[in-house]
Amino acid sequence: MTSRERVRRALRFERPDRVARDLWVLDGAMVHHKAAVEALRERFPGDIAHPPIHQPRLAHQVGHPTEVGTYVDEWGCRFENIQRGVVGEVKEPLVGEWSELGKVKAPMELVGVGLEEVDGFCESTETFVLAGWGTPFERMQYIRGSENLYMDIADPPAEFFELRRMVHEFNLAGQEALCRTKVDGIIFADDWGSQKALLISPARWRELYKPLYRDYAAMAKAAGKFVFMHSDGYIMDIYEDLIEIGVDAINSQLFCMPIEEIGKRFAGRITFWGEIDRQNLMPRGTVGQVREGVRRVWRNLACEGGGVIAQFEYGIDTRPENAVAAFEEWEQAGCGAG
Repeated sequence: MTSRERVRRALRFERPDRVARDLWVLDGAMVHHKAAVEALRERFPGDIAHPPIHQPRLAHQVGHPTEVGTYVDEWGCRFENIQRGVVGEVKEPLVGEWSELGKVKAPMELVGVGLEEVDGFCESTETFVLAGWGTPFERMQYIRGSENLYMDIADPPAEFFELRRMVHEFNLAGQEALCRTKVDGIIFADDWGSQKALLISPARWRELYKPLYRDYAAMAKAAGKFVFMHSDGYIMDIYEDLIEIGVDAINSQLFCMPIEEIGKRFAGRITFWGEIDRQNLMPRGTVGQVREGVRRVWRNLACEGGGVIAQFEYGIDTRPENAVAAFEEWEQAGCGAG
C-alpha cells in the first residue's frame, strides 16, 4: 500500500495496512537535535509530504522568521525574534488605529506564483501531498494586534469587516491556485484555543469566522481535495462545526481536552491527525508515559484502523527517546489494522 493510499484510507475509515505517519519538525529541533531527527525520519518515513513552492521575496521583506532579529513578511508585518529556531512576535501592529487601515496591502502579486514544480512533484511521489496554510484569524492579529483584535471581535466596527474581507479574498485566491494543481489535500489553520477554552465564544466564532472556513472547505471539496485544518489549544467546542463544513482531518492538541469524550462524540466522523502531547509528554514524560499516551489516542479515536494519523511535533524540548517511543507505539497500535 502506498503512503497516498494509506492516508486516504485513514481519512475514509477504511482500514489502512498501518497507521499513517506525519512528523512535524520545528526549526529549533534541527538546531538542537538534528542527528536524532534525521535518524527518526530514516526509521519511520512519513506518509504526508509538502510540495516545493518557490515564491520570491518582495522588496520590503527582510530577515528570516526563525532567526534572531527582525523579520518583515509579505504583508509588511514586523516580527521581533529573540530565540533562534522559533517564530518571533509582532510588537507593533500595522494598524494600531483604524485610521491606518489604508496602508494595508494584500500581496496579491504572489498568488499562484512558484507553483511550477507542484504537479511534477505530485506525480513523482507515492506520498499524500498536502499544501496551503490560510490563517485569517492569525493574519488579522498580525495586522491589528491581538489585544486590538479581541476588542474588535467584541463589538466589530466596519473596518473589522473590511480587513477580514481583504485577508479572506487573498486566502481564497491563493487556495484557488493550489486547487488547480494535483495536490491531494488543502490545509488551513488558526490557533483558536487557550489551554482550557476557546479564545472567543463559540457563538462569536460561528458568526465571524466559521463562514470563512466554510468557503475554504467548499472550494477544496469542489476541486476533489481532502480538507485538513490545524488549531492549537482547547477547541472541542467547534469540532461539530468543522465536521459540518467538511473538514476531513483536524490537527489539534488532544491532551488539552477530554480525549474519552472526544472519542464518544466524534470518532469515526473526522480523522484525528495527531497529536501526542507536546507540552508535557514529549518534553518531560517518560517513555512509558508516551507509549500510554499513544495507546489512549488509539483506544478512543481510531475507527476500523482509520480515523487517526500518527502525528506529533518535534520541538526544541522534545526528548529524542520519546519521539522514537511514540512512533514505535503507533506501529504496535496499528499492527494488523488492515
